[in-house]
Amino acid sequence: MNILFIGDVVGKGGRMAVKELVPELRRQYNCSFCIANVENVAGGAGVTANCLPDMSGVVDVFTSGDHVWDQKGFEEEIKRIDNFLRPANLSKKQPGRGFSVFRNPGGGDVAVINLLGKVFMKESAYCPFETVENILPQIPPTVKSIIVDFHAEATSEKAAMAYFLDGKVTAVLGTHTHVQTADAKILAKGTAFISDVGMTGSSISVLGRDIECVIKKFTTGMPHKLPVVEKEIRLDAVVVSYDMNTGRADGIKNFSVKAGF
Repeated sequence: MNILFIGDVVGKGGRMAVKELVPELRRQYNCSFCIANVENVAGGAGVTANCLPDMSGVVDVFTSGDHVWDQKGFEEEIKRIDNFLRPANLSKKQPGRGFSVFRNPGGGDVAVINLLGKVFMKESAYCPFETVENILPQIPPTVKSIIVDFHAEATSEKAAMAYFLDGKVTAVLGTHTHVQTADAKILAKGTAFISDVGMTGSSISVLGRDIECVIKKFTTGMPHKLPVVEKEIRLDAVVVSYDMNTGRADGIKNFSVKAGF
């Protein structure tokens, strides 16, 4: 069984790349299930319900991160989107869900957990390690396939989470840094891991933003608008292969594909 996971989708260009490329990628890699991190789909920061229909036909589950509430009104919209997850280790008073079980059209169920890192991230988030420990017993024992989107800055924290969950989940897939890492591997007890899946956004940008504007912000130290670049779009992703009867991963492949527009 194969699952496709798409790295942080940035702006309209990222959304259009998902719409264009994912159907063929699902066929090419025989993926029956697709997850995408979409916390940057609305103008590069946050989410709106109007941004999701572009991808709804090709993506089964949407995950997010520290920018989930950047767009005004999404705290109400999220209540009506059954396949959208926000980080589970945010306050329980915040709307939305941090994990859920979804039907895989290819067979069986898939549990998806969305977590937010603490290192160099929001101090208000609860401990992701303790949070996931509390979540795992809530997943029905019949559900063997568990995918964790760990939206975090520090590679050390991501690697620690992967080893912490080795043998307990199918995959721990890092998001947030927008740079695909070269450490995709299967850990000793059967959990797939990569520090960061990467980004679906412009290849001639700084993490999806206009190069000159980012340089100006760094060199002057002054606040500056950072427009999203909507051309030369690439899609970063991984395919995780696993045994649906045990949930153990037996392969992980990372790749980057250029959009045709």
